[in-house]
Amino acid sequence: MQFDLNRAKELLKRAEKRGATGGDLIVVEGDSFSAQVRLKEVEKISNARGKSLGLRLFFGNRSAITSTSDLSPASLDRLLDDTCTLAQIAAEDTFAGLPAPELLAKSFPELDLVDTEVEKIPIEQKIDLARRAEQAALEQDPRLTNSEGADFGHYHTFVLYAASNGFQGHYETTGASLSAMPIAVQDGQMQRDYWYSSRRKLKDLESPESIGRTAAIRTLRRLGARKVTTQQVPVVFDPQLAASLLGHLSSAVSGYSIYKGASFLIDQVGNPIASSGVTVYDDPTLCSGLGSRPFDGEGLPSYRKTVVENGVLKTYLLDTYSGKKLGLPSTGNAVRGIGDPPSVGSSNFHMKPGPYTPEEIIRSVKSGLYVTELIGFGVNLVTGDYSRGAVGLWIENGELAYPVEEITIAGNLKEMFRQIEMVGNDLDPWRKTAAPTLKISRMTVAGN
Repeated sequence: MQFDLNRAKELLKRAEKRGATGGDLIVVEGDSFSAQVRLKEVEKISNARGKSLGLRLFFGNRSAITSTSDLSPASLDRLLDDTCTLAQIAAEDTFAGLPAPELLAKSFPELDLVDTEVEKIPIEQKIDLARRAEQAALEQDPRLTNSEGADFGHYHTFVLYAASNGFQGHYETTGASLSAMPIAVQDGQMQRDYWYSSRRKLKDLESPESIGRTAAIRTLRRLGARKVTTQQVPVVFDPQLAASLLGHLSSAVSGYSIYKGASFLIDQVGNPIASSGVTVYDDPTLCSGLGSRPFDGEGLPSYRKTVVENGVLKTYLLDTYSGKKLGLPSTGNAVRGIGDPPSVGSSNFHMKPGPYTPEEIIRSVKSGLYVTELIGFGVNLVTGDYSRGAVGLWIENGELAYPVEEITIAGNLKEMFRQIEMVGNDLDPWRKTAAPTLKISRMTVAGN
């Protein structure tokens, strides 16, 4: 990393000499590579390198944040001038400020977040990973006649954070991903689906052949899709879509949603908000986790916290600002962008797996829907109202019977979480937001 802690401390000291009562800065440097292949030909390829710095300064209860991608001395001089000027004319906010020094992380856990092996691979070999994934998909069935492509990418990022309250820390992360999206045609109907794998380390990725086969299976099972009549039935969410429900929960327990009155979970800590089989935790210390970090965006310690335990909401997710607004301590969930002040974000936000296999969950449904894709953004976090377009497979007598499309599923998140009847055992712990297969006892499926 070109910008080290000594330069960070020097910049903050210069700000103090200009009258700043406090400040912090974040520096992010990184390299990334991506390649997209379609029908064996390379359609896009990029190899990028970037660096940027965000500076936040306080003048009493006033503050401002500025950013730059030019880390030269002259550029940083201008950045310091601009930030000081803006901070002194900003509106006062008595809740703004840095966390107290005694709350800061004193040591950092070793989380195994780096793999440099992928950077040593020749570019042609990286492209070949995408080619193999696409080829594995297309060779599964003659109905797979086309492709929207396959993608391989990786990144290596360095993060440095320093503040005038005494915090200094830095870490680095890597990641790699591979995906494929084949297209199938049958009786004039065209369908597509995808599969992907994303991990910290290249060796932990699913193989290109496995990704291609899974993408093919998911695509082929959509052929011959029908419509269904409007009815109320059990709905089973596959793990990828169950994770989207967990994403709504993460937003609803964010301190910013709570203090703004924009959540259906206001004043619900200590109350049951889901069925007793639901336990959710946020764990930034998961070894090699995609959301793992040794400290949060304000320098507070990373630790695992239970958000929902046996259906009962145990805590909101808070940074220093939202915590002050609510009269609560930070939970170490600050995330920091380059040009924005800290906000609340989850790390590895996971639902604890249950005792049921996906097959057992499907067998428990006499007539219902197994959802494999959601469309649109019809979710109101204030009321919990939920209505989204969906694609999936119809369940009859405990078996996946036929594909369905052009339907809408509707309910309310407050009731949906309480009506989670079965929790699967198929959690993928390597996804940042992850849940196993879930069965909700009743939702409205709107069709013909």
